[in-house]
Amino acid sequence: MKLSRDTLLCLALFALVGVVYLRFPEFASPASLLGVFNDTSILIILALGQMAVILTRCIDLSMASNLALVGMCTAMVNSAVPGIPIPLLVVMAMLLGAVLGSLNGILVWKLDIPPIVVTLGTLTIFRGIIFLISDGQWVNAHEMSPSFKALPRLSLFGLPMLSWVALLSIVCMYVLLNRTQLGRAFYAVGGNPNAAVYTGIDVGRSRFNAFVLSGALSGIAGYLWVSRYAVAYVDIASGFELDVVAACVIGGISIAGGMGSVAGAVLGALFLGVIKNALPVVNISPFWQQAISGSAIIVAVIFNARSERRLGRIILKQAEQT
Repeated sequence: MKLSRDTLLCLALFALVGVVYLRFPEFASPASLLGVFNDTSILIILALGQMAVILTRCIDLSMASNLALVGMCTAMVNSAVPGIPIPLLVVMAMLLGAVLGSLNGILVWKLDIPPIVVTLGTLTIFRGIIFLISDGQWVNAHEMSPSFKALPRLSLFGLPMLSWVALLSIVCMYVLLNRTQLGRAFYAVGGNPNAAVYTGIDVGRSRFNAFVLSGALSGIAGYLWVSRYAVAYVDIASGFELDVVAACVIGGISIAGGMGSVAGAVLGALFLGVIKNALPVVNISPFWQQAISGSAIIVAVIFNARSERRLGRIILKQAEQT
């Protein structure tokens, strides 16, 4: 019986938790595991957005900078006008994130610039804008309203609102990718852009939509990050885009596009989340944490490459038989 990639990753996740359990049994308690999920929620949200982009054979390296810029903007607005309703700030964060994502999409779509070049550029631009609008200053907890900081910590049925936002993102992304024409277009564009054109799919517009979606999720993550940690500054989430890409790769999202699942992206993020939360508990050096995370990425890339090669051989064999 051949196990699916998601099943194997799920088993690896359970094995990792089991190994930590042998050293620190309390880590596997329900409360502790829910805490790990909550700590990983922002990574899950961003991984889902990155997944949409990667499915179309693109990549978004500006997600963490988008998060930082939106987080700074929402924090500054809240500091200047504390009376603004929090739901309005959340909508503003998503819209601003979507606008920033659309800049990437337009450059990739209309100017045909490679996505990695575009997003490396906007990564730096967004960080620069943060410095300009804040003059390099921090927005600290005492400058934020209590309601601004409270949302991620609000509990509903025993689960923090941050976790509920992640769960809602998972459900919405699953429906989008599996039940809508836009989701099918993402897979078609990544699987074979030329064939997608012949079926009437606009490749450029589909990639633009993926970047807008990625930006919107980065925006909501920006508000959640700043409100949860109660601080906003230029370098928040610096380098976090690498964790996001790693979560997707570990989760089986093919960098070549057209392959991947929501479950895989979530499991990949959780795998990294367990590593980051568990290894310090068992007194493993941060350097080993990085080495283990890097090794997991390399193994995942090798596994993905072999799976794609096998799929290619199957397709060729079927073509020969017909």
